[in-house]
Amino acid sequence: MDRSKQREIASKGGKAAHQKGTAHEWTSEEAREAGRKGGMASHRRKQGQSADATAEANAGDEQMVAHETSEPPVMGSE
Repeated sequence: MDRSKQREIASKGGKAAHQKGTAHEWTSEEAREAGRKGGMASHRRKQGQSADATAEANAGDEQMVAHETSEPPVMGSE
């Protein structure tokens, strides 16, 4: 199911729940806790992406150093 169709269905469900009076309404404490958890997850995700990028950059540097320090083959010295 595409994203827009799923969103449309969820929206209808949320509106119906509010009309019926069974929708969840967040307390300020619940909202605060949810925001804290979301912020922590986002921070961890960003740290992971940063670590991956650093590791990739370092891997490229190591390959370059290894290539630069190796002796080039000498033709006819056998």
